Amino acid sequence: MADDTEAFLELNDAELAALTPVGDRRVVSAGQYLYREGDPAYDFYVVLAGVVEIVVTADGAERVLARHAAGRFLGELNLLTGQRVFVSARVAEPGEVLAVPRDALRRLIATNAGLSDKVLAAFLARRGLLMTGASSAIRCIGSRFSADSGRVREFLVRNRIPHEWLDPDGDSDVERLLRELDIAARDLPVVIVSSKVLRHPTSGELAEYLGLTVGTMPDGGFDLIVVGAGPAGLAAAVYGASEGLRTLVLEMVAIGGQAGSSSRIENYLGFPTGISGSDLTQRATVQAQKFGASFSSPCTVGGLQDDSGHFLLRLSNGTEIPGRAVIVATGARYRRLDAIGLERFETRGVYYAATELEARACAGSPAVIAGGGNSAGQAALFLVNAGTDVTIVVRGPDLAATMSRYLVDRIEADARIVVRRNTSIVGLEGNDFLSAVRINGPDGEELLATTALFSFIGADPASQWLSGSAALDDRGFVLTDRSLGREHLNGAWKALGRAPLPFETSRPGLFAVGDVRSGSTKRVAAAVGEGSAAVRSVHEHLTFDRH
Repeated sequence: MADDTEAFLELNDAELAALTPVGDRRVVSAGQYLYREGDPAYDFYVVLAGVVEIVVTADGAERVLARHAAGRFLGELNLLTGQRVFVSARVAEPGEVLAVPRDALRRLIATNAGLSDKVLAAFLARRGLLMTGASSAIRCIGSRFSADSGRVREFLVRNRIPHEWLDPDGDSDVERLLRELDIAARDLPVVIVSSKVLRHPTSGELAEYLGLTVGTMPDGGFDLIVVGAGPAGLAAAVYGASEGLRTLVLEMVAIGGQAGSSSRIENYLGFPTGISGSDLTQRATVQAQKFGASFSSPCTVGGLQDDSGHFLLRLSNGTEIPGRAVIVATGARYRRLDAIGLERFETRGVYYAATELEARACAGSPAVIAGGGNSAGQAALFLVNAGTDVTIVVRGPDLAATMSRYLVDRIEADARIVVRRNTSIVGLEGNDFLSAVRINGPDGEELLATTALFSFIGADPASQWLSGSAALDDRGFVLTDRSLGREHLNGAWKALGRAPLPFETSRPGLFAVGDVRSGSTKRVAAAVGEGSAAVRSVHEHLTFDRH
């Protein structure tokens, strides 16, 4: 692993003094392991004397990723998130370490700004390095022709889990590995973690093993449960946890939502050169975890009910989670094209996000993008910069009607991007994989050769699970505060003695923010603002609740 300044910071005397009272000094000998790949948890270690190596095992041999001498500390993001350990820490030269329990570290990070900045900067940098340097810590084996393999791979990529992808089709080394591990073709895809083989895992099974699901419940449940981990939900988690609320975030797919799959966000305040959706949402997640918020992904909320004046959320796996207030930030789900052959090529050439994963899949081949919003524009620019010629297909006559001006200007100035206006996609063609799309425009029907179709044609609110629990508008978006009429408010409001608070739905204590809310501005910055502002309303509700 190449050296990186932020990844290998040293503690100063003041920071070490803050850690010493909550840590345990231990003498260590050469060859001793402080923690190993696959461990469910570990302590935060500071090297006081000697040298500790960080190693990863691949094909039965250990490879050294880094060496930490006196003054340096060990660990990466999974120390905060509770994920399983991806690498091992082995003592190379005898000495002494300070072992700080995870909970004690989290308390210090929340209260000691200087220590927090240093540790979190190092953890973020190390995760970035692990994405390539420790990719063999988790091995995924599956055919590129398999939809289930694609699902597992997307789950790991979206959750930024270091892994190595191995395709058995035509690779004799992978076939040999399968024979050695007694893995049959019917078992694929498999995920190998620290010698444990997960055969044909669901996303939920994989998440549970890796430590992405919620662990123990606090006594009395949570003060705030946030459903959805897009920008709005993450903002609510940061502000809720930082203001002392016991906060849990539930996400159905992967943390970040639609914004997390955006290749580049350039109109978000404070990032003049842009930032990827993945990086933005990862930083927000770490920020929320820094203040003590818990996350669980993937998990689907099937409904909610009252339980002695509080909420009880029912998950699809049967789990019930109690909470005093709920913020709905489930956003919207991508609409699917009304085109012949779409289902056949989903996961085989049809994509709903444009990230590095998809860019590699279609590099050097022409791509077609359906849609004229900002997501479509960002995807087009990202893909051409990755070496792919792009055709944008839009039903309307003008991109400027639905896309930000700065994106329109760049698209019109780029000769590698062709815009087909007043045109729709009516069919998809190919054998095992997509090879062409049929379009219908001003000049009639024609065939466009392509191996990748990116669909960004809008989204519908993810509010079905709220049916009967909160008032919705005629399109399914959640009505809140001033959008609610008298017909939406039952007798509970009269007994409560107050009107709905900002972002509060027709049900007291249930709030809605971001894309799922009726009348919201569909922008990342607006979602973040709503998520953070809603927490103030949560506090007011809880104050009324106590009285």
